[in-house]
Amino acid sequence: MPLLVAPALPAGSLRAVGQPTITAGERLALRPWLPGDVEVVRAAFGWPDIQRWHLRRMDSDDEARDWIGGWATRWAGETDASWAVVDRREERVVGQVGLRTVMLAEGSAQLSYWVLPAARRAGVAAAAVGALTGWAFGTLGLHRLFLMHSTANVPSCRVAGATGFALEGTLRGELRHTDGWHDVHVHGRLRTDPDRESGGGTWPSGYTSSGADGQSAA
Repeated sequence: MPLLVAPALPAGSLRAVGQPTITAGERLALRPWLPGDVEVVRAAFGWPDIQRWHLRRMDSDDEARDWIGGWATRWAGETDASWAVVDRREERVVGQVGLRTVMLAEGSAQLSYWVLPAARRAGVAAAAVGALTGWAFGTLGLHRLFLMHSTANVPSCRVAGATGFALEGTLRGELRHTDGWHDVHVHGRLRTDPDRESGGGTWPSGYTSSGADGQSAA
């Protein structure tokens, strides 16, 4: 039974390219996770607020290694991707940003992010989301990006607003956290939406002006 609509992006569009390192302003870069990042990954998932919104913890170095190693497999499978957000001045990992539920045929993906406590209130999440948005739209060619977070996660809502992701609605009782079911905000952005930072349709490498940081659902 033939489809009447061609895929937005052909299969292999992600797998065909190596995962890039993406500049996010003058200070930050997004790079693939490395085996040497085990300690910082364990530390990140040891923080109560990251556990709260991402619904997982890590109890061993082996679990952290599996988490890091799994991203290459997901990239090859064109389902998900994750980058370490690095402070280039110190070569220090300060957060994570990624694409979840990548659907090339639909030209869409979901954004996920978290920032380590010591790096918050410095615009890290907004810069990382802006840089990945620019790459996903301008280089990969996705049509739509969206993010979802509990309505109780106010910092994540601020990041969405700071990076041009419009609030599209609320899903009632959509996510179950350790304290029960949460309503969820959905924010979205299209490749055809104007870029506020440049005043037009071009995509810069990142946003450095916002002070918002948060965590979207993994």
